[in-house]
Order: sequence, then C-alpha cells, then structure tokens
Amino acid sequence: MTKRYWWILITYLLTQFSIVLGAPLLLKLGIPLEQIPGIWSLVGFSLGLLIILLLLLPEITNRHLDRNRSSKGDAVKWSILGVFMVFGAQYAAALIEMFLLGIEPGSDNTAEIVEMAKAFPAFIVVIAIIGPILEEIVFRMIIFGALYKRFNFWIAGFISSVIFAAVHFDFTHLFVYTAMGFVFAFLYVKTKRILVPIIAHVAINLFVAVVNVLLADKMEEWMEQLEQLEQMSIIIIRGIL
Repeated sequence: MTKRYWWILITYLLTQFSIVLGAPLLLKLGIPLEQIPGIWSLVGFSLGLLIILLLLLPEITNRHLDRNRSSKGDAVKWSILGVFMVFGAQYAAALIEMFLLGIEPGSDNTAEIVEMAKAFPAFIVVIAIIGPILEEIVFRMIIFGALYKRFNFWIAGFISSVIFAAVHFDFTHLFVYTAMGFVFAFLYVKTKRILVPIIAHVAINLFVAVVNVLLADKMEEWMEQLEQLEQMSIIIIRGIL
C-alpha cells in the first residue's frame, strides 16, 4: 500500500471522529443540538472527500492507461445490475438473520441516520452521495484492493466487508452489511472501475433516504389507507358470507 493510500485511510478516520471537535464549536455558535451531527457531517465529510480526491489525482489522471478496465457499456450494465444485486444480497441476508439467527429486521444505525436527516435535510447529501463515494474508495479500492493482491477474492472480500460492516457500528446486522460489501467488491473486481460499486452504493443509499426521510409521512398515510381498505374488505366479505 502506497503512502498516499495510508494518508487516505488516516483522512477517513479523522473525518469519522472529527465530530468530537466540531460539536463543541457548533454549540458555541448556537446551533440546535439535534442539527449538529448532520451539519458537521456535511462539512467534515465534504472536506474529507476533497482531500481524498486530491490524494487520488494520479489514479484519476492515469485511469485511461488501465487496459484491464471494462468498457463504458459494460460499466453501465454492471452499475444497473449491481443495484439489484445489492438489494438481493441485503434481502437474503436479512431473511437469514430473521429465520436462522432470530434477529428482528430494522437497523438502529439506519434509524439514527434517518433522525439526523430529518433534523437537517441537507444531510441526505452525505447519506446518498458523499458517504458511499468515501466508503467505496476506502473499503473497496484501498483495503480490498490491497488484500486482493495477496489473497483470493473470498478472503479479501470477507476481511474488507467485515471491516466495512463494523465501521457502521450496527453489530446486530453485521451479516447484512458484510453481504453488501461482498457485492460491492465483486462489482469492483468484475469491472476494474471503482465508479461501478460507487453508483450501486449511491443508488441503494438514495433509495433508503428517499423512502425513510422524504416520503416518510406519505408512507404512513399510505399504510393507514391500506389498513382501512383491508378493514373494509373484511366487512364486505363478512356481509357477503
């Protein structure tokens, strides 16, 4: 692993824990407590991404020299297919957790992130765009990439995916995050383009953000209407019988 990659990892870690320094500063500025995590995350993660992209300038500039990369057409195909693959892996892992491990669905990590987004809606930019880009660069391009040079796909994928899962601090659903990490790693290996797992990751997170934040009130209304329709159907059926 090059020195630049080590600096990228250090930058990512500093970004993750920068809230320790940022929170007191925002409190002094009179920012409401519930908005502080979202505001600082937007500032800190944006700055972290900028620094990391600057450190990756040699790779970005010379990416056209890599003859092993998939064509643009294949990249588009795998980006779209990758979204469904991640959804499938996530759903399958959740079923295994529920029926074999007795773990109830629902993520505390996701719930906390949703509350942060409701308090500061611009935080959705971090959830859906900045976060996935950072995570794919760090966990797939750097950590998985370094391991893949020494081990086979399964070992490299497992180690990097478990680290990816652990960083989300949702250990109850470690299996779900690990399964997702494997799919992202596969997309990276298949296409040799980090942009492909980034697109799939962005799509997944954007879907979660839209459903749980932007459409949360609408979803509640739809559920209430559905319950009303079910009750009416039962009444009608009983009347007929």
